[in-house]
Amino acid sequence: MGDWGRLRISPPSGARTLTTRRRQFRASAMATSTTALHPQFRPPLRAAGRHRPLPHSSYSSFARARPRTTIRASAASASAPAQREAVAGVPWGCEIESLESAALLERWLIDSGLPEQRLAIQRVDVGERGLVALKNIRKGEKLLFVPPSLVITADSEWSRPEVGEVMKRNAVPDWPLIATYLISEASLEGSSRWSSYIAALPRQPYSLLYWTRAELDTYLVASPIRERAIQRITDVIGTYNDLRDRIFSKHSDLFPEEVYNIETFLWSFGILFSRLVRLPSMDGRVALVPWADMLNHSPEVETFLDFDKSSQGIVFTTDRSYQPGEQVFISYGKKSSGELLLSYGFVPKEGTNPNDSVELLVALDKSDKCYKEKLQALKRNGLSASESFPLRVTGWPVELMAYAFLVVSPPDMSQRFEEMAVAASNKNSTKPGFNYPELEEQALQFILDCCESNISNYSKYLEGGNGSPQVSINAKQANRTLLLKQLAKDLCISERRILYRTQYILRRRLRDMRGGELRALSLFNGLRKLFK
Repeated sequence: MGDWGRLRISPPSGARTLTTRRRQFRASAMATSTTALHPQFRPPLRAAGRHRPLPHSSYSSFARARPRTTIRASAASASAPAQREAVAGVPWGCEIESLESAALLERWLIDSGLPEQRLAIQRVDVGERGLVALKNIRKGEKLLFVPPSLVITADSEWSRPEVGEVMKRNAVPDWPLIATYLISEASLEGSSRWSSYIAALPRQPYSLLYWTRAELDTYLVASPIRERAIQRITDVIGTYNDLRDRIFSKHSDLFPEEVYNIETFLWSFGILFSRLVRLPSMDGRVALVPWADMLNHSPEVETFLDFDKSSQGIVFTTDRSYQPGEQVFISYGKKSSGELLLSYGFVPKEGTNPNDSVELLVALDKSDKCYKEKLQALKRNGLSASESFPLRVTGWPVELMAYAFLVVSPPDMSQRFEEMAVAASNKNSTKPGFNYPELEEQALQFILDCCESNISNYSKYLEGGNGSPQVSINAKQANRTLLLKQLAKDLCISERRILYRTQYILRRRLRDMRGGELRALSLFNGLRKLFK
């Protein structure tokens, strides 16, 4: 694998979707006018026939007909996204809500072997496009049955075999391999077997991969998902640069820059993050599954896509019944609202995501007399001076409490630093009960202070007008700005809600603890007076 193992990205696990708010704000706006890719890259829950290779001239004609928008980028550091201009979109694909391209895709799939379906693509309330029931569907039914011949995997045949051969000879991992495959097939337009599928893919997904650094800094300044988005963009740019330096530049006749550039790679990775699925029954193979990737997400269902050996097709089993005309859903996995925005470009309505969480950043106090000793204990267990832990409406992890214990522990407890760091790192699989009653109040107060600091940041953003980055505004950009601002606002409201809930629980617990201490002190003083 050479050095292909340096990129770390946490991919999604499901399909993709868009919210109703997206369409509402589009209408409103118009009315108002790094490193190489990790070989273990884990994708979300989501074979081709032989084709006539096209001559190299097909690339040249493509380049002449489709001038590339210049994008300045560098993956040498984490600041790379700051240098990237707004992505103008690739010359293939469709507008996100296009039903015409979806209908053409459906016809092509049927002509290519997709069995008769009990679902149809329609415009829907949750998402721009989705699959709705044509007939009554019972709970426990298997649907879709997409044959392997209509699924894109790392083993799919390339329309230009010589391009695929170079990629495989260089042992490129599945994710960048499929990303490159998608670009190669898309650039051939109607000459590719997958042209109908590619034409139905969104030209510009709304995942955070497509937000500029200025938009991330402005709209997500209060949310920890901003840092993950910046890292993801940096990683994708780094992966492209690595492929360019190792492969593309050495085979420029097969990989012309007019086709294989940062713009097209941002598009292809955006498609993979929002549509690629892992199929457990096929040894975890990752795949793009046309038709199935039109299914939208609902937090109320838990069904997912997989390969069915008996029917030899990609299916999912319904875990509820559906009436004719009702949209059918799958689950993209137990993801927070921030993770859904990061990969899929939507935020669930506030309070509807039972898996919602927000990362709370906590850190050692550098003025602590035991700072070095505590930091060493953390480093020995794979942690650093600052760490993030997920808060949920239902509470917080024991690892956060252990980290808080370590932060507030005094010098005379230095012998316990190591066990606190071990507990904070979750290295001890048995999770023995640990408690430091003498530190509990201080630890809870520490977590409360961190929560309230975060709440202040969210409130400052939400009450400050959600400013806009300084860019030239046309009708399309104004529409995009309205949409991104609303998505960011929805996310921040959802994340602040969790922080408010945590704040309430902590304050109540501290009040009860201090109330008990006061009662005990009052009783003690009463006894002293009695004995006097």
